Amino acid sequence: MAEKKNILTRAGLKKLEDELNDLKVNKRSEISKKIGEAREQGDLSENAEYDAAKDEQRDIEARIEEIEEILKNAEVVDEDEASTDTVNIGCRVIVHDIHYDEDLEFMIVGSTEANSLNGMISNESPVGHALIGQCVGDVVEVEIGDDVDSYRILEITRNV
Repeated sequence: MAEKKNILTRAGLKKLEDELNDLKVNKRSEISKKIGEAREQGDLSENAEYDAAKDEQRDIEARIEEIEEILKNAEVVDEDEASTDTVNIGCRVIVHDIHYDEDLEFMIVGSTEANSLNGMISNESPVGHALIGQCVGDVVEVEIGDDVDSYRILEITRNV
């Protein structure tokens, strides 16, 4: 079975590459120093600082492995080439929530980059999935739990 592609924008790719570099270059060095200092304190069996440092080291190594796996299967979407005729990954979309009578702005990204608090929704989320392929003026209905929300697409732009 083929592994799932991790769809990323160029900005998302750069962010992950920067995080990976920071983890490998800075965080590994910092944790190595912490472990060394804790070892100097003597008996490791009852050394809480040593245990905490080793836990942090495990977390760092797990995150490095996770990012490397994401990057290995990354498919980068070039936002500069994204059409503004229809909603697609890499687009910014302004919609009007018909029920709440308010305008909302989303950036459609792959699931790896999704961060709803920052208005970045996944193409796999109910709203993102419903918006993909739609045009300005279209009304999409999205089932969220027991509710059905309706959104009118007002504007589609490239992420700049």
